[in-house]
Amino acid sequence: QVPLVESGGGLVQPGGSLRLSCVASENIFKFYTMGWFRQAPGKQREWVAHSTPGGAADYAQDVKGRFTISRDNAKNMINLQMDNLNPDDTAVYYCNAPVQQTVTSDRRWYTPGQYWGQGTQVTVSS
Repeated sequence: QVPLVESGGGLVQPGGSLRLSCVASENIFKFYTMGWFRQAPGKQREWVAHSTPGGAADYAQDVKGRFTISRDNAKNMINLQMDNLNPDDTAVYYCNAPVQQTVTSDRRWYTPGQYWGQGTQVTVSS
């Protein structure tokens, strides 16, 4: 069984919206923090957002206020609603679990866990 299966993505004009979804196995969804990473051409992969099993969410600064992550407990699914998209959001988006947090005295960052979706292309262009 594939642990994470993504859907959504596509081509949208600047200012438009897209919705990504990721279905997980029951155990992954129930016990793990699930989230999204993205990788743009020529750039390193970066954390976008995540949601804990309890529903607490966090976002990268450049998507905060534009992206919303949510959990659908009935479907073992997380969704990423992306609004007001701009060309800098163009990337391959990957669902991941368990997203892991590292905290030091002056910063906090997130790294991906062992389970990955297949990736879905999001292109923002006029």
